[in-house]
Amino acid sequence: MSQNSQAGFTLIELMVALVIVAILAAIALPNYSSYVQRGKVAEATSNLAAMRVLMEQYYMDNRTFVGGPCSAPSTPKYFGYACTPAATATAYTLVATGIASAGMGGFAFSIDQANNRLTTAFPGASGLPAACWMSTRAGC
Repeated sequence: MSQNSQAGFTLIELMVALVIVAILAAIALPNYSSYVQRGKVAEATSNLAAMRVLMEQYYMDNRTFVGGPCSAPSTPKYFGYACTPAATATAYTLVATGIASAGMGGFAFSIDQANNRLTTAFPGASGLPAACWMSTRAGC
């Protein structure tokens, strides 16, 4: 007696598995991209805080912000840093602007001598500017 047995999956089973994988990928990839960007934002916020400390130390030594260290304390990977506009004797604004080729185009953060933190650009966020450093599209 010979028995016909088939091994394998039916086309319907394969299609259901494919749909499940596609749904999971559609949810996971945008969340992962957002997670990676939040990790890159940390470079800007930490470097701006460190630059502010350097500017305040310079002011304590010289009683002016003019000529203070307006460059990033480490080698930046995702952001460019500058004093914008140029520092005056009693005021400065440090700005971090995202580098587009590093996947951070459209991001901009700033801090001034009064420790006012401002997000002037954050892709996908609404209601800008925020009086803080936004780390997610939802807010601070």
